[in-house]
Amino acid sequence: MKLSTILRAAALAAVGLGLLCPPAMARAATTGTVVAWGCGDFTNYGQCDVPAGLSGVTAISAGAYGSLALRSDGTVAAWGCAFGLCDVPAGLSNVVAISAGRFHNLALKADGTVVAWGCGTPGGGADFGQCNVPAGLSDVVAISAGTFHSLALKRDGTVVAWGCNIYFADEGECDTSNLSAAIAIAAGTYHSAALRADGTVVTTTCETGQGQCDVPAGLLGVTAIAAGAFSTVALKANGTVVAWGCALDGVDYGQCAVPRGLSGVTAIAAGFGHTLAVTHHGRIVAWGCAGVYPLDYGQCDVPHGLSGVIAVAAGQTHSLALVGPPPPEDDQG
Repeated sequence: MKLSTILRAAALAAVGLGLLCPPAMARAATTGTVVAWGCGDFTNYGQCDVPAGLSGVTAISAGAYGSLALRSDGTVAAWGCAFGLCDVPAGLSNVVAISAGRFHNLALKADGTVVAWGCGTPGGGADFGQCNVPAGLSDVVAISAGTFHSLALKRDGTVVAWGCNIYFADEGECDTSNLSAAIAIAAGTYHSAALRADGTVVTTTCETGQGQCDVPAGLLGVTAIAAGAFSTVALKANGTVVAWGCALDGVDYGQCAVPRGLSGVTAIAAGFGHTLAVTHHGRIVAWGCAGVYPLDYGQCDVPHGLSGVIAVAAGQTHSLALVGPPPPEDDQG
């Protein structure tokens, strides 16, 4: 079987299981349109300005300073953008997955290779090596772009990391020794997480001590994970959500305060200071955004009446939703 066939099958399987590879990446089995909100105050770089006519989207990803969409034809659209995030490489095609980080973007091609762009200019505060894809990296089935580092999941379940040179000090987010036998990955700001086939979650060292690596004891039955700046979120097979960490500079802004009674969740996303969940009704529940700088820029203000959502992505100060086509007329109501 060709690798491209395996990758597409894996992507469809991931959709069925709700396996996401945030921060802020979500892939859907069907195509749809993109809705964006947030981007308040001086954080508005245009990442909420969805291009007119954008359609046929199968995946979305929200970074700090830009937004990405993957079209059904394997091409990528980018908008907003600072640090070169909108400079999609010329001729980029056959893409099967995307992931937007803080200063860089990643794309996974059908042949199992990874393309990276952004990262500003050397010395410009954005290039920490997270765009330096290791030579010869292949057989990749999933990607995740963090703030200062990048992750790739290989077909054999191993995880490869690069970047991590945050202010010339590796905080441990590139230590993948504990991320073995993985089926999904998530890159945060100072940590990395992986989901194993047995439904357990493992994390990296989290030297910053914000609690995002403190996986709750006895956590089982996980089908999807997401990594925010200082939080880790897990979706369980029973449709409930578990979150931990969230101590930004010793203050919990609420991104781990899962709403009481939340159930029937089919997808999750973790941003810098907020968390999103899609319910089986196709509606979005958002929390965090506690109104304390720098977290509340409207990214929790889900547009009234938004429904039919099949995927979500959480950035730093904005959120994205992928809305599927309406059901057949006979099925409405």
